[in-house]
Amino acid sequence: MKITVICSNPKHPVYKYLENWMQQNSQTYDIALLTTVKDIKMAGDILFLLSCSEIVRKSIRNLFSYSLVLHASDLPEGKGWSPHIWDVVNGKNTLTLSLLNAEDRVDSGDIWQKKIIKLQGNELYDEINHKLFKAELELMSWACENIENAIATPQKSDVASYHRKRTPEDSKLDVNQSIISQFNLLRVCDPQRFPAYIEINNQRYNIRLEKSDDK
Repeated sequence: MKITVICSNPKHPVYKYLENWMQQNSQTYDIALLTTVKDIKMAGDILFLLSCSEIVRKSIRNLFSYSLVLHASDLPEGKGWSPHIWDVVNGKNTLTLSLLNAEDRVDSGDIWQKKIIKLQGNELYDEINHKLFKAELELMSWACENIENAIATPQKSDVASYHRKRTPEDSKLDVNQSIISQFNLLRVCDPQRFPAYIEINNQRYNIRLEKSDDK
């Protein structure tokens, strides 16, 4: 089976997970991990799109038997950008990961499988990522092993909801609000790419939240 995986940014935290998955499955599948559709050289069986910022046209998708997207929401709710971040910020401790067909309309494809990810409410950014990325790899493996004998389910368009794209300004804390009221925002801020910050007297201060071993 020929598998192609596209993740647009090699600095994205999921990329190393994808590299490990490729190494672990290299004896079973012929796997190519790419950062752009321009590097696709031949047809294959499954195309996986994870954190892919490109629009993958039908002409590319037709090169594969299945073109699949992993989206971290309970579709059709939570279409759009960074759904699991919005969910945590809004206080949810249960995330849903959907495996669906890639289509021209973003996040509109039939759904093959869903996976529930439970949080305790104290996980920080990297810990949330670990649980999410682990679930993504599990769904990728499921697809490779089962998709030819599975049936996808169409989405119900009447219950759809959408998230806008987050910006660095979404990591700004309100200095007049309590820490506890903004704790979920602190938890999900990427300390490297989108750190939490405050502004006082026209000066920006980045804030990093770390767990302490002290009880």
